[in-house]
Amino acid sequence: MGLRGKSVLVTGGAGFIGSHLVDRIIQEDVANLVVVDSFFLGREENLTDASAEFPELKVYRLDASDLAAMRHVTESEGIQVVFDLAVVPLPTSLIYPMWTFNTNVGIATTFCELARWGCIETLLHCSSSEAYGTAQYVPMDENHPQVAITPYAASKAAADQIVLSYVRTFGIDAVIVRPFNTFGPRQNPGRHAAIIPIVVRRATNGSSIEIHGDGEQTRDYIFVRDTADAIVRICESEASRGKVVNVATGHEISINELVGKLLRVMGVPDHPVVHTSPRPGDVRRHCGDITLARKLIGFEPAALMDEDLQETVDWYLARMTK
Repeated sequence: MGLRGKSVLVTGGAGFIGSHLVDRIIQEDVANLVVVDSFFLGREENLTDASAEFPELKVYRLDASDLAAMRHVTESEGIQVVFDLAVVPLPTSLIYPMWTFNTNVGIATTFCELARWGCIETLLHCSSSEAYGTAQYVPMDENHPQVAITPYAASKAAADQIVLSYVRTFGIDAVIVRPFNTFGPRQNPGRHAAIIPIVVRRATNGSSIEIHGDGEQTRDYIFVRDTADAIVRICESEASRGKVVNVATGHEISINELVGKLLRVMGVPDHPVVHTSPRPGDVRRHCGDITLARKLIGFEPAALMDEDLQETVDWYLARMTK
């Protein structure tokens, strides 16, 4: 089930998690490595390290939901394994809900069809912990109810069901990974930014930090290289086939605690913090159960570490000063 000598495609490979996954896949000595990205969120500079390490890397600027285009890429490149990370993000679903839903479900269906037709051998589909909604119980295992709050979350839950239906009906070789709150270098710092890059930017320019709601909502933060490593190892695990697998740490932290840790790492623990109105679609509590990942691949990632936060902060600061 290893990747060595195979032809591999990563959709969304110029994005945050996707580009780190590309870096990780290169370590597996693959024969051919291809990225498809619309560059809605992806950035060319995210692939700088990968291109230097693997000069044969090919990048296609395409919509991963375009079935004809994806069939052409997979057939012309002889793709055997697809890591499907392409996605329209949560904030966009609050503005363009129908487009977000149709695109995200369309991407999953496209690669399920390609697997059904025999154009690819293996599909690893990347889901999201958002599909669960707010925790009904903690820790949240893979059987946790899916109570999607946002159209984005609904699209991820629906995409998962599409993949599982193709597994059951057509016997495609597929696995779903469900990452919780991944953070680290290259996370989008623009208008769809997550809380960590926002805090770094505001603390740097002297603006107060805004926390939506009371800040007691929790997340299970996992460092991006741990996420990428888990994705590769789960794909290489024969026992993972047809399953949904959480990728998390099993530890939750409140947004208030996270912001406090970040400000201490940045050396500005007394930077002003204000609380604003709750954000639409914000889940209240997330904490993943990684029992299955532990069983499949011996997965034991560290909880949120100051060293990882420091590396992340340093990455953003270096780019803010350019």
